[in-house]
Amino acid sequence: MMAAMRVLVVAVLAVTAHVFVPASAADLPGFALWKSDELKQRDAALSGKVGDDHSARETLADYKSHRFRLLYRDADGFPEQHDNIVDVVIVQSGAGTLLLGGKMVNRRGGTNGEYMGTSIEGGERHPLGPGDIVHIPATVPHSFLVPKGGHITYVLVKFPPQ
Repeated sequence: MMAAMRVLVVAVLAVTAHVFVPASAADLPGFALWKSDELKQRDAALSGKVGDDHSARETLADYKSHRFRLLYRDADGFPEQHDNIVDVVIVQSGAGTLLLGGKMVNRRGGTNGEYMGTSIEGGERHPLGPGDIVHIPATVPHSFLVPKGGHITYVLVKFPPQ
């Protein structure tokens, strides 16, 4: 009886407060959940799809204002800089080094504030491994370096700066 009364009170409060109470989290608009086992399977699949740029990637979700991607790299990536995008990196497997800051050499592109280069002069090196999380501000050159014979896989969340 008490449990039924609690359910009734929650229902009344939800209706009077105009709060959406979903039947499950899956009913929430925009909800997504990537379990570690699923990410491991996707990591393994990407390792077999590496392109000429020594990377493979897939978009996990695109919400227009931000997106989630999974990237696998088995060699150094080209330096990049995003004038209008913040990157958050969550390392899933492997190891590497984030080269951050400095000056991008042979900067090219510029479409929508996105640039690529051939190298970075200066900058700071930050070792990365599974479980590490990195916030890369907009306008900062960066590159992921991977030791020979190794790899790094990470979830990348991209969103505009505030």
